[in-house]
Amino acid sequence: PQGLDGAFPSDLCGDYQQQMEKLEMENIKMYKKDLLDDIQKLKLEIDKVEWRKYAIFEFTESASKITEKSKLFSSGKKKFNMEPRKGISYLVENKLLDERAPAIAEFLYKEEGLNKTAIGEFLGEREELHLQTLKAFVDLHEFSDLNLVQALSRQFLWSFRLPGEAQKIDRMMEAFATRYCDCNANVFQSSDTCYILSFAIIMLNTSLHNPCVKDKTTLERFISMNRGINNGGDLPDELLSKLYESIHSEPFKIPEDDGNDLTHTFFNPDREGWLLKLGGRVKTWKRRWFILTDNCLYYFEFTTDKEPRGIIPLENLCVREVPYPRKPFCLELYNPNCPRQKIKACKTETDGRVVEGKHQSYTISAPSAEERDSWIDAIRASITKDPFYDLVSVRKKKVINTTPE
Repeated sequence: PQGLDGAFPSDLCGDYQQQMEKLEMENIKMYKKDLLDDIQKLKLEIDKVEWRKYAIFEFTESASKITEKSKLFSSGKKKFNMEPRKGISYLVENKLLDERAPAIAEFLYKEEGLNKTAIGEFLGEREELHLQTLKAFVDLHEFSDLNLVQALSRQFLWSFRLPGEAQKIDRMMEAFATRYCDCNANVFQSSDTCYILSFAIIMLNTSLHNPCVKDKTTLERFISMNRGINNGGDLPDELLSKLYESIHSEPFKIPEDDGNDLTHTFFNPDREGWLLKLGGRVKTWKRRWFILTDNCLYYFEFTTDKEPRGIIPLENLCVREVPYPRKPFCLELYNPNCPRQKIKACKTETDGRVVEGKHQSYTISAPSAEERDSWIDAIRASITKDPFYDLVSVRKKKVINTTPE
């Protein structure tokens, strides 16, 4: 209401002004709240961007470390396949493998891409770390409720390749026999029995399934061969019959190496040197560097080659001096039991393919009569060196002379 002079009362003007100021303050507060909300959202967006940048950086750095670690690990495996000791040392030095025996054993047992021969070489050494690793490696195998053929040939001998040295074989088979008896307490009276029977199974497999062995071992002979090995007593015929039938129905084979190539290591060879080799289909002479080791004859095109051009296993072969036109100092590798059958060997073609050898016999020329005779003696010594029989013979004498309780 206006006064008589047409003006608003002063108290009403004051109320209106206060209401306007209050309204303005509320608007300012709402604006400030909206502004603070916007600032908070902006901060959250900035934090998200920063987190993403950090996550990307961490992921990139982590991926880089993983890639680098993977490269080092792969390099370590390759070193192991070439030189087992150095490979393990490399992995340990780069903190990729614990130096303790259980960790090394698990690496050898579970890691893919390791050369089976290299595993056997490492496990066969007699230093304390190697002995502990062998025990831990064998303990990783579970043999409970398996018959001896299943445990030995389908599992244990499939996890590595047995080396050629008698002492190494003895330690490995001793460890296997002990572990098998621990897992199957009531099968044999002692680990010696398991040890001897394991070798008998290996030799039975060769007898039954090697085509060059004409005199096959019968069940009766197998049972007779194993008389008295159970601490002076006999094993049940039923047990021996089941083992015989298992080998007879399904032979076991040496595992192929899991390495990515044919890398071999040749430490302390029995003999090495330059010789001439006569071709199989094409009768030309080629100069090759030969290495004799572990009952095999390897030949290379150059001494610096890491992979052999060919491998000739000497099992079941014989060697003799032979005359050859215009080549006076020749020796021949041949199979006396299967003269017309190709010798089990392999060679690497120029394109890198590994193929079966074509030779029914190998003719090799030495530079002199003395060299030829020396090679013949070394090859004969390698061929006749069979540690299995010596090891079994010693252990058999021990247990057969034991009086059963």
